[in-house]
Amino acid sequence: MAQIGEHGNRAENEEEAQAEAQLKDMFRGMPHDVPLMLFTSPGKNDVFCDAARQIIRTVRGFAPKIGLREFGLDHKMAKQWDVTRSPTLLFDPDKYRIRWLGAPVGEEGKTFVETIAMLGFRQTQLSPESSKVLVDIDAQRHIKVFVSPTCPYCPQQAVNALKAAIERPDIISLEIIDIQANPDLADDYSAQSVPQAFANETLIGMGAQPEELFMLSLAKLEPQTVFIPDNDAEEIETDLVIVGGGPAGLTAGIYAARSGLKAVVVERGALGGQVATTPVVENYPGLTQVGGKTLVDIMVSHALEYAKIFPGEAVMEIKPGDPIIVATNRRRFTARAVLLATGAEHRHLGVPGESRLSGSGISYCSTCDGPLFKGKKVIMVGGGDSAVTEALHLHNIGADVTVVHRRNRLRAQDRLIKSLSDSQVPTIFNTEVREIRGRDRVEEVLLYNHRSQEESLLSVDGVFVAIGYAPTVELARALGIEITPEGYINRDARHRTNVPGIYSAGDVEGGYKQIVTAAGQGAEAALAIFEDLVNPYWRKNGALD
Repeated sequence: MAQIGEHGNRAENEEEAQAEAQLKDMFRGMPHDVPLMLFTSPGKNDVFCDAARQIIRTVRGFAPKIGLREFGLDHKMAKQWDVTRSPTLLFDPDKYRIRWLGAPVGEEGKTFVETIAMLGFRQTQLSPESSKVLVDIDAQRHIKVFVSPTCPYCPQQAVNALKAAIERPDIISLEIIDIQANPDLADDYSAQSVPQAFANETLIGMGAQPEELFMLSLAKLEPQTVFIPDNDAEEIETDLVIVGGGPAGLTAGIYAARSGLKAVVVERGALGGQVATTPVVENYPGLTQVGGKTLVDIMVSHALEYAKIFPGEAVMEIKPGDPIIVATNRRRFTARAVLLATGAEHRHLGVPGESRLSGSGISYCSTCDGPLFKGKKVIMVGGGDSAVTEALHLHNIGADVTVVHRRNRLRAQDRLIKSLSDSQVPTIFNTEVREIRGRDRVEEVLLYNHRSQEESLLSVDGVFVAIGYAPTVELARALGIEITPEGYINRDARHRTNVPGIYSAGDVEGGYKQIVTAAGQGAEAALAIFEDLVNPYWRKNGALD
């Protein structure tokens, strides 16, 4: 046991040393001062105030150009800067209108570090396409982005808004609002699911958006779904484009590069896919128990040693040919093969009220949104491993959770079912949600019991949904790839689709929804692609047996 403990301590120390080295490299030679103002008030969010001080103190150790002054809410400076909440952090307020309501901890610690770097170097790395959109905005934009320290998707959206506020301080102001520190503001805006972005009090984005899509939404003051890059976008030549940055895609990147292929991974959202929002992953080989986000960070760090990763980029179009053209919202790739590892997305209930109240008490991610429901009554809809795991997570963070399942028994593993029973989390069997009701946010659900054939109303503050996943096959359909009757990509034993040069791997193929399975399929597909590129099966004179 002592050896295990020593090994664990060494691993933690090595990880901390690596993080410190990265911070030192990031801030080395930072030319500009970054003055911060922190406003606090004793007895008001003391935990968040202490956390804000701690992270600022830590980052200042690597970036001495950071300056900090702290004031009370009763100080004249609070009135001067119109600060009324504790804690509130202002960033270089003489030059920018950027404030953080809460503490930049957890996942948002990365956002804080990136903010300091952008301000200290006066560089946002804004894409040319985004710059063209931003420069044409000619009226004031007041942005609010609601985030949570436990949400892996939030940093992407927060950084989008930060880039806009730094590039156009003349017309753009920004408030990053931590929903855990400011639950009343989250209630006022019905922002019970994060991230959510508002501009001029209008919702412009729910969930993380690619940078260019966020800028277009900001310009038009309404959510946008499509961004078409200019024809002169950057072009990158590679052997393999992997679409999707989950376990299958990341593993494929490693194995493709180790085989000698030049590979890139393109991911429109948060790296890691569903794993990033899984509270606890159990029995991944070598790891008895690990947080989903921690496992993702390990995978991403490993993949980066071999393949270039392009996060926050959505693939808009794939044109088969020789070479294959892959167009994203930011650039074009020419490739010899494409691997679709697009995974799957949360299934929706498809009941009245779900779409209208999405983000206002309806959530598909307990890791992201659960903390806001501490002390509140919620239901978890579903009966599999994911539903029970997330119900236990909600219970552990203080939510009053009840599981609602349409069958007469849970489909989760016995160990999870026992944990649910031991935690005394109630379960309503043989019941489905028929409707979700509420004016501006979830207030009640209409339930239907199949056994008694009776309807009943249940007052709740939130509805969490974990009823499985639907494969993400839009790109496959657009390519003319065959889809199985169950909705998955149809492929052969070597992960080849019916379109030459296009392969698939992971949850988009169906089968067991396990992280280790997806990773294995990613490795298989990468090795098959390498062999096929050496001897292309689609060329008659080089067909494989």
